[in-house]
Amino acid sequence: MTGRFTTTGVCSKEITYRIENNVVRDVVFTSGCPGNLQGISRLVEGMEVREVIRRLKGITCGQKDTSCPDQLAHALEEALGSRA
Repeated sequence: MTGRFTTTGVCSKEITYRIENNVVRDVVFTSGCPGNLQGISRLVEGMEVREVIRRLKGITCGQKDTSCPDQLAHALEEALGSRA
């Protein structure tokens, strides 16, 4: 399954990803802090979807109520909901 998620409240504008056999693949953030976001993408590559959500959900950025990692968690939760 391929997904596309429009972010809110962060510098990144969009996240694309693929879920294959319940494993996260090919995460790409559009805009935002390139080095950090490439790092996040590489760290979650090959990780089980629920584990990514568990680790990233609730992370904030400065005074914001969310962050790019938190938005990825939301995107993956949305994807799981659509498969339920």
